[in-house]
Amino acid sequence: MTCNMLKQYGPLIGRIFLALIFIIAGYGKITGWDGSLGFMASKGLPMPEVLLALTILIELGAGLLLLVGFQARWAALAIFLFLIPVTLIFHPFWADPDQYNAFMKNLAIMGGMLYVMTYGSGPYSLQQEKC
Repeated sequence: MTCNMLKQYGPLIGRIFLALIFIIAGYGKITGWDGSLGFMASKGLPMPEVLLALTILIELGAGLLLLVGFQARWAALAIFLFLIPVTLIFHPFWADPDQYNAFMKNLAIMGGMLYVMTYGSGPYSLQQEKC
């Protein structure tokens, strides 16, 4: 694979991979509303219904924007900021060592979001953002 091919298709494939986890998770929270709500409530979060609706909006909405490359920098920023409390609340590996991989996965995703925030959506997107 040449460098030119990577520059041409790499951002698109990267956006797809980054977006899929959020689109699938957001859809899963819609179809499994009661279970998601119960899980959030079990963490002691205030107003879990409101937080669940916001979570779905961010995961599904920002995930779709990232996928198609429209306002991708803003979508990546929303996901990046969303992942900070999510990672700390739901994946505290210091209290539960079984959460280490999920914690590190979220850090890796945050790194991917920083790339999108820095370089934009790239080729094959609905909007090619200028920095």
